[in-house]
Amino acid sequence: MFALLAAAGVLIAQAGSAASLDNSAQDSDVAYAQLVAGETQAAITRLEAVLAENPGDPAILINLGSAYVELGDLDRAAAAYQAAASSEDRYLLELADGQWVDSRTAARRALQTLETRGFALNQHR
Repeated sequence: MFALLAAAGVLIAQAGSAASLDNSAQDSDVAYAQLVAGETQAAITRLEAVLAENPGDPAILINLGSAYVELGDLDRAAAAYQAAASSEDRYLLELADGQWVDSRTAARRALQTLETRGFALNQHR
């Protein structure tokens, strides 16, 4: 299972298991290939369909947020990241640097980065 956290410039490579975390994300389709290929709209279409089948899946929500960031839709990105951060489901995700992070932590980091980016964007207007 792969998830991309583009807003923070962090790649979440795979979900793993931990005693206190749900590890069912391993089989999730998170449109990784489309996101890496820059096929943002195709990724959004896929992620929205998969999310309908798996509401609250934090890996899907994180990638959906990242796709919205790519389109410049920061409000929808923030909503997706917030939903991931508050999801009842939790996964342990491996970041590109090899660090393992709880999905809620990854979502909160994405929100913080988005808020910083939004603040920076607002400063230049």
